[in-house]
Amino acid sequence: MTDLVLPRAGLPGMLRSEWTKLRTVRSTVWSIVAMAGIALGLMSVIAWAVMNQWNTADPGSQSYLREHPIEIVIARPVFIAQLVIAVLGVMVISAEYTTGMIRSTLQGQPRRMTVLAAKILVFAALMLAVGELLSFAAFFLGRAIIADHIPVELSDPGVTRSVVGAGLYMAMLGLFSLAFGAIIRHTAGAITAVLGLILIVSQLTELLPGNWGAHIHAWMPTNAGQRIFEPTLPPDALLTQWQGFAVFSGWTVLLLAVAAYLFKTRDA
Repeated sequence: MTDLVLPRAGLPGMLRSEWTKLRTVRSTVWSIVAMAGIALGLMSVIAWAVMNQWNTADPGSQSYLREHPIEIVIARPVFIAQLVIAVLGVMVISAEYTTGMIRSTLQGQPRRMTVLAAKILVFAALMLAVGELLSFAAFFLGRAIIADHIPVELSDPGVTRSVVGAGLYMAMLGLFSLAFGAIIRHTAGAITAVLGLILIVSQLTELLPGNWGAHIHAWMPTNAGQRIFEPTLPPDALLTQWQGFAVFSGWTVLLLAVAAYLFKTRDA
């Protein structure tokens, strides 16, 4: 009698499994809906308020906004959306530790690097798709609101790269946050760490004195990554748009490497 040989579970099966888990968890769906609704809705309200007060604004403010329309239609939505992305990125993996489901996952697929790779690939693809859709939606919605006073087109210098770059930034931020979740393995602690870095530490580095302080501020992960959706840079910028995104990517890869090592060596 010939023994039945079952195929060895591999990456394709884990990708399907992780996609099923990600799309069927309510928190994922509601997080994406909240990210889009809050970002686009609040951006629309802010843009409408700015345009409504346009005639009473001082010429300096009007001139600044004409030169920086992306700050209204892209930078503000991304600033809001990144908070939700950070939470979602952490929960992609930390929630399994909280519920203990990570043990079941590793029993079904004991090759831990395959499990982690599947989580990273599925979440990266989702965030890239959502990020690009949100970026272009924010651009076209914002452009329609500010069109009477601030014309902006995709064909303007640096604008297309800024819109596409915003989606890339959000996808990379998702992986950056996932790495924190895998390293800390505690949802509240990992979310606090990521948001503290984004909202507090990264901003406080601007107060550091001298040239070394400027370099530290420029090379902080999210500070560097946000360069990618700036159409133009000041002459004294320490990093170009793509250099900044490369620095952010480097930080993310480093954290993912640490997360992979800990994921492989620690008990579930």
